[in-house]
Amino acid sequence: MYHLLLGLSVSAWAEESTSDTPNVEIPFEKYELSNGLDVILSEDHSVPFVQVNLWYDVGSKDEEPGKTGFAHLFEHLMFQGSANHDTEYFAPLQPIGAQVNGTTNFDRTNYFEGVPSEYLPLALWLESDRMGYLLPALSEDKLTNQQDVVRNERRQRYEIRPYGMVWVWLFENLYPEGHPYNIPTIGKHEDIENANMDDVQSFFKKWYVPNNASLVICGDFDPAEAKTLVEQYFGEIPRGEDVSSLRDIEPAVLDSEKVIYKEDPRAPQSKVFVAWLTPKMMGEGDADLDVFSSIFAEGTDSPLVQSLVYDKQVAQDVEAFQYSARLQGQYIISATVADGHTTEEVVAAIDEALANIKKDGVTAEQVNISKLNWEKRFYQNLQTINRKADILNNYNTNMGDPGFVQKDLERYLAVTPESISKAMNSYLHQDKRVVLHITPPSPETSEDTTTEGK
Repeated sequence: MYHLLLGLSVSAWAEESTSDTPNVEIPFEKYELSNGLDVILSEDHSVPFVQVNLWYDVGSKDEEPGKTGFAHLFEHLMFQGSANHDTEYFAPLQPIGAQVNGTTNFDRTNYFEGVPSEYLPLALWLESDRMGYLLPALSEDKLTNQQDVVRNERRQRYEIRPYGMVWVWLFENLYPEGHPYNIPTIGKHEDIENANMDDVQSFFKKWYVPNNASLVICGDFDPAEAKTLVEQYFGEIPRGEDVSSLRDIEPAVLDSEKVIYKEDPRAPQSKVFVAWLTPKMMGEGDADLDVFSSIFAEGTDSPLVQSLVYDKQVAQDVEAFQYSARLQGQYIISATVADGHTTEEVVAAIDEALANIKKDGVTAEQVNISKLNWEKRFYQNLQTINRKADILNNYNTNMGDPGFVQKDLERYLAVTPESISKAMNSYLHQDKRVVLHITPPSPETSEDTTTEGK
């Protein structure tokens, strides 16, 4: 059973049976408007605050060739004003202490406003106006301005930041050209620059419709009042054409090891990234690789850190993680090379540590302690209304069930030493991976080989 760990040591917990799965839920009510909008209400009166959280089931994976970066571009355009509020979106929200933002990734786009409870009508009205009436207020000047903003963001986040191009280099080598994950969410400079009004209007009309959206209201509110407000503000927005965000695809396969060497003129030190293709989010082996990561690379006494940082002293730091996404996952190990050593030495040390743990396996105590840590994080994520709102929308959008929290936790509690060994041996092959060596320019190198989009 789940423990609060008050006076209970980790080792004592690890010796207990984990066969009894704790019962966890986020109370909610789900219903659908006539235009297809999913609405999820979850009361939490612990603080006088309410979170409005809206997910659109569209990400960069759903873009067309030659029109990359559109989902992220709209993340920006949605803050530039709509027909009935044709001014900067933050203006009425910042004075009341609201928490406002939006994010985009491969698989989805989301927007959220955390406001004092009495301002729920304002947050819902603003969110509904940009869903239903953004295009009448979208001008050529706004589009041009945000195209420039996004291109500058690409420069700042990827091209002129130390190691910023890592994710471009990794994903373009993990996935073949044409795969939805081959190009980063921010898109290509030329595609963003060439986007015209017809292109962006068509993209909005296709994806930013109520029947492709999920609205969560979580926190201190009255459900009857919330339902009235939702119907008032969102009910009149017309249903769009039925669309289907990409949910499944033939998994990409690496047939050999790809070794890439890149010079980064802004990198203060050499780094190594080793990446494998792994199961998709919620797929078999996904949770096992999460638990494996915490055993293998979390803490100073973990095998990977102990070997590379303390015993061999070839790395200053090292981390490993399973990056889950809807179509496929990626397992990534990264390390900063210690002075006097090379990227090749670090890769060799990673391979040795990985081979050793594959050979020896992990113990039941290691697995139980790691599961305890995952369970602790799991419960910590349920302690704030903004996280609960996002979790409900994540489950609803990706799994079709806002109440998936119990099944999600059970994935981690079901992990065993045997299932971790199966996941390691199924996916972490030395001959089917991408190895990226990044070094500062050598003294004789005079040209910048990484900066793009000038």
